[in-house]
Amino acid sequence: MNYKMTSYILGHIAVLEAVLLCIPFVLSIIYGEDTLLGFGIAILALVLIGVPFSLKKPEKRDFRAREGFVIVALSWILLSLFGSLPFFISGYIPNFIDSLFETISGFTTTGGTILSDIQSLPKSLLFWRSLTQWVGGMGVLVFIIAIIPKSDAKIIHLFRAESPGPQVGKLVSKLKFTARILYGIYIGLTLSQVIFLLFGGMSLFDSFVHALGTAGTGGFSSMNGSISAYNNAYIDIVITVYMFLFAISFNIYYLILIGSIKQALKSEELRTFVGIIFISSLIITISLAVNRVYSTLGETIRHSIFHTVSMASTTAYTTADYNSWPLLAQTVLFLLMFIGACAGSTGGGLKVSRAIILIKTGLNEIRKTVSPRSVLNIKFDGKTLDPAVSNGVLAYFSIYMFIFAISVLLISISSIGGLNFITNISAVNSSINNIGSGFGNIGHTGNYAFYNAFCKMVLAFDMLVGRLEILPMLLIFNPRVWKKKF
Repeated sequence: MNYKMTSYILGHIAVLEAVLLCIPFVLSIIYGEDTLLGFGIAILALVLIGVPFSLKKPEKRDFRAREGFVIVALSWILLSLFGSLPFFISGYIPNFIDSLFETISGFTTTGGTILSDIQSLPKSLLFWRSLTQWVGGMGVLVFIIAIIPKSDAKIIHLFRAESPGPQVGKLVSKLKFTARILYGIYIGLTLSQVIFLLFGGMSLFDSFVHALGTAGTGGFSSMNGSISAYNNAYIDIVITVYMFLFAISFNIYYLILIGSIKQALKSEELRTFVGIIFISSLIITISLAVNRVYSTLGETIRHSIFHTVSMASTTAYTTADYNSWPLLAQTVLFLLMFIGACAGSTGGGLKVSRAIILIKTGLNEIRKTVSPRSVLNIKFDGKTLDPAVSNGVLAYFSIYMFIFAISVLLISISSIGGLNFITNISAVNSSINNIGSGFGNIGHTGNYAFYNAFCKMVLAFDMLVGRLEILPMLLIFNPRVWKKKF
């Protein structure tokens, strides 16, 4: 382990978070809120810790994959610990575990909350909640790569450890330019959504809060009732469109920008994702229409498509209480939570590309049973997939399901009485897939406040595991990783 290089990068992360905290700090001054001390202490602490470590470059700057994974895991833990201080010090979330849970939920773009009255929070804290989701959506280390010049050989491990999906690569020859392109697209889409929401009558503050929450596919809102509080068809449509846009791979946007539209549309993952959205929306619409949940077909279609895209993108904004919908509609939404969004997007879940590879691998195994001597390759996007990738997907899914099962068991043993199986399994599903909302007690108007401290930390760990795609969080518990060889 290259401790000096690890400390150097973590120092930069601390300084960056201090800079980000200056935004809600200024808002606290503008609105005359009592959160100034909380933000001020957090900024000062981060500067005192980050500056000394980030000033002096280590002589030996090489690090391998394991350092990359560890740096990513520690970065997200550091961001969450210090990011929770404004909530805790200001007294609006007086329990530190609750503050930490809320912050981890933000940075991991999960969107689960322990707050029952969101609208009682000062605007500076509401903005910080949504900003954590925006930062977590693309990844803070991707931003560091974009602004700090380093050789690709040194930082590719950071990029791969933080970026979601079974395969991660560069868009252009230089990794820092790839990071800049990604953030350029990210910022552009976010600002365009703010403008469209303003046209719908939403205030400037609320427009930013919901655009940041949509961009990170986290779903934090400034309203207790989420998007349903506005009861505005135009706002529903805008957010639906942008939830979809942020749920597809940013590589698609790059291909469109360079004029390779045909190549972009050939993406197998994109076509599959669109198909999933269409079929799921159709099933839910029929289910709601048959059961006459809404008085008009237009309203039925509007809520069906919104919640389909919301759950598939793992944003989990809501316009209605889907817990009261027919069982078929609820089941479709639950399955969408597992699959999630596309690789290379800001969405969570298993990822559509992994689902495709798992299905194709399973079908190949069935074919081999019939024809044992046949040599069958898995094709993805028209190309033969490297066996290492498919094996990696199988390994990922196995560990994913193991952590899922253990987490359900742990919170079932430790949670307070009165909780049912649906609530517990939904809480783990929502946490590990970075969705936040779920079924049972954590549905449309529910939250996670009823869980005890142990359960909240289990779920917070699941959020980090889901966002960082397992390995970084598991490796920090391996003693061999921490052996010094530099």
